[in-house]
Amino acid sequence: MKKLTYQSTRGGESGITASQAILKGIASDGGLFMPEEIPQLDMTMEELSRLSYKEIAYEVMKLYLTDFTKKELKDCIEQAYDSKFDTEQIAPIVKVATAYFLELFHGNTIAFKDMALSILPRFMTVAAKKNKVDKEIVILTATSGDTGKAALAGFADVPGTRIIVFYPKNGVSHMQELQMVTQKGGNTAVVAIHGNFDDAQTGVKKIFGDPEFGKRLDEGGFQLSSANSINVGRLIPQVVYYVYAYADLLARGEIENGEKINVAVPTGNFGNILAGYLAKQMGVPINKLLCASNDNKVLYDFFTTGIYDKNREFVLTMSPSMDILVSSNLERLIYLSCGCDAKKTAKLMKDLAEKGSYKVTKEMQKRMKDFVGGYATEEEDAKAIHFLYKNRGYVIDTHTGVAAAVWKNYRDNTGDDTKTVIVSTASPYKFSKSVLEAIQGPSMMEDEFAIAEELQRISMVPVPAAIQELKNAEIRHTAECDVEDMEAAVGKILGI
Repeated sequence: MKKLTYQSTRGGESGITASQAILKGIASDGGLFMPEEIPQLDMTMEELSRLSYKEIAYEVMKLYLTDFTKKELKDCIEQAYDSKFDTEQIAPIVKVATAYFLELFHGNTIAFKDMALSILPRFMTVAAKKNKVDKEIVILTATSGDTGKAALAGFADVPGTRIIVFYPKNGVSHMQELQMVTQKGGNTAVVAIHGNFDDAQTGVKKIFGDPEFGKRLDEGGFQLSSANSINVGRLIPQVVYYVYAYADLLARGEIENGEKINVAVPTGNFGNILAGYLAKQMGVPINKLLCASNDNKVLYDFFTTGIYDKNREFVLTMSPSMDILVSSNLERLIYLSCGCDAKKTAKLMKDLAEKGSYKVTKEMQKRMKDFVGGYATEEEDAKAIHFLYKNRGYVIDTHTGVAAAVWKNYRDNTGDDTKTVIVSTASPYKFSKSVLEAIQGPSMMEDEFAIAEELQRISMVPVPAAIQELKNAEIRHTAECDVEDMEAAVGKILGI
């Protein structure tokens, strides 16, 4: 098989192996690693439709991780997609009326981040051995809610690693916060910042880009990496479930071979929907990618106008994992849409950093025509949740509600009745108060666990173990800091 190498979207690094890209997380010039070319599937969809999730994972990942041996890759997959998922299918598809909900929340932290963060620590361990790394790897991550817990759970007590997660205080749901601050593991640290997710993400990128701090880390025996979807080791496993979704629908006779489908994806940092785009480029018959935003509709405006502008009010919504104004993974699409011109990409990212905005050319917009921007207000989100429960008996979370509302608006406005997979990114129990109020109206109940029990009573869906175990869990992480003190907080945790 041809050896695939990676390069920075900003041109500073090239010829990087997959394992090196996974270890580094982010390129030294601040860019994101991209494969030199997007590989094509070497099995037909018909052939793939006869395979399990784990078998499809191997067929996709082997094309990107070409410096991993067959045994290394298969071992990583076996260890990742095991009994920590509560369904044998790993990512079951539920047909509800005319839509197909791809449930990605059956892992042990009940959010779609488990799909990639169950395997990233395995990739990292193999990559460290392969590259003879003699330093402790420090996973440094910003989270808007779900990445934090999934990364903590994945890396807890993994030898040779430490993990530090920053999250916005008052910017995640109570359940999300509880999941993080109760995390066990001698190598885990969680810090709440006084700011929003964009502040946390920018702060983490600054730490990665500070050469002086890098020197201190090196002298202390540490090297940084990331568990955010800026890491290709996070992005590639996400491609798998789009390939699997099409193969599964084909196997069940829901679609004809070659029939195109649409996908609707609740979108914040742009990694999830970008994985769908890569699946399309690899040969999966996807027509439109519906990029669903909440009231922080920076991506909707971008796909509508060609102008990305983060200079706007940051809105706290009931879909907090999408409360993002700087969508990091969009840089990868920008890079592809300008013909992999690293200088052009670097210039646009510089404009974003300095002015808070940039504009793409008409030609670049044409190359992004597969994407359709849409957004749902808080009211539309709640209505979508209410409708599905009342009319179909199906309960979805607040992020999936955004995608469902955007899909309905798109279908109503365009008449496009292409079969659509709606990516369901979290268990409704992660946001039980908002979900229950969408179904029943305003509630005086405040106790999250009592709310979860009420949601169980009306939905007949059992409260997941991931929620049950939080009830009496010990709070282990209480650190907080200002945005400008994030680097100092990392230094303190590592003792350097």
